[in-house]
Amino acid sequence: MTIDRFAFPTTIHFGPGAAKLVGPHLVERGLKRPLVVTDRALAKLPVATAFVGRLAKCGLDVAVFEGIWGNPTVAQANAGGAAFRAHRADAVVGLGGGAALDVAKIVGVLGTAGGDAIEYAWDHPAVRAIPDAIPYFVALPTTAGTGSEVGRSAVISEDDTHVKRIVFSPSILAKQVFADPELTLGLPGGVTAATGMDALTHNVESYLSPAYHPMCDGIALEGARIAARALPVAVRDGTDLHARGEMLMASMMGAIAFQKDLGAVHSCAHALSTVADLHHGLANGVMIDHVMGFNLPSAVAKMAELARVCGAPGGATGSEEARAASFIPWLRGLKASVGIPAKLSGLTGPRPVTRADFPRLVEVAFADMCHQTNPRKCSKADFEALFASAL
Repeated sequence: MTIDRFAFPTTIHFGPGAAKLVGPHLVERGLKRPLVVTDRALAKLPVATAFVGRLAKCGLDVAVFEGIWGNPTVAQANAGGAAFRAHRADAVVGLGGGAALDVAKIVGVLGTAGGDAIEYAWDHPAVRAIPDAIPYFVALPTTAGTGSEVGRSAVISEDDTHVKRIVFSPSILAKQVFADPELTLGLPGGVTAATGMDALTHNVESYLSPAYHPMCDGIALEGARIAARALPVAVRDGTDLHARGEMLMASMMGAIAFQKDLGAVHSCAHALSTVADLHHGLANGVMIDHVMGFNLPSAVAKMAELARVCGAPGGATGSEEARAASFIPWLRGLKASVGIPAKLSGLTGPRPVTRADFPRLVEVAFADMCHQTNPRKCSKADFEALFASAL
């Protein structure tokens, strides 16, 4: 007999103005000295300064740690732990995109239990246990992509190799999430597109994973439907609050669903971030249609259903095989409509990706856990072919 375990424990306050509830919530909990963890670009914007000001007006003694940028690193997390101790903080408030929220999840752990962030990674040879009693943590997403605010893992990169390491524990889940679409109104179109493709990829890959979790399947399918309709609107009109809210919800749904696991798109994206420092959501966006073409023979029924709910032309009529196949050109069209490059050669990131990168890209992608639950098994040769098709 196989027993499966399911859990959906996070309390979410969702809607315009939800961020205004954070100060009163912390006061009600008897907390006095929160540390706001955010990234250095966001910290200087009015949306962040106004938020910190509201906390102070509630009588809270607030400090801000803004030492996060790019893909979050072990050193950034350790610096956050030091800031927690220096402020003698009693709570952590994560404000930002996936990078800031991933670091925020473990700042309280590092600030109280000590140690180096890398020692808490699940695959560290002498992994440290995360204590049960860690500081109160609330999360406020300012992007609609990773869904880190409802996740139970923190992804941080090694400082020297840039390899992504994962700290995983239900203990680091946010106690409360305040999902306010008004916080995402200022996102530029390019960031909206990249983070939105991340959210869509989470939903798509979770649904296609062969792991058993019907609850996640339902959430992922609806999350994909919402993102398919809302993303082009959010990119085209950054002031559309309804579309922003829809993307924020699709992002959280994708992150909840991927406790079921992900697939080869993410293995490719993790490799691209490691080797070329590529933005995670953008990497997912570039690779998704290439990997879906590879997956098609092993996921016909599910890909046909994705084509239907996403509104792909041809996704509602014809044979199951034809409906499934229509999902791939729909993805290409979506990418073009929101400005995601069709190929890696179209990227203008930190540096170009070339064939010389293939050996390292393949090595990192194959070592990544995510493709273990891809609907079609991936060999090293398969990954090389995927990167070649995407170049």
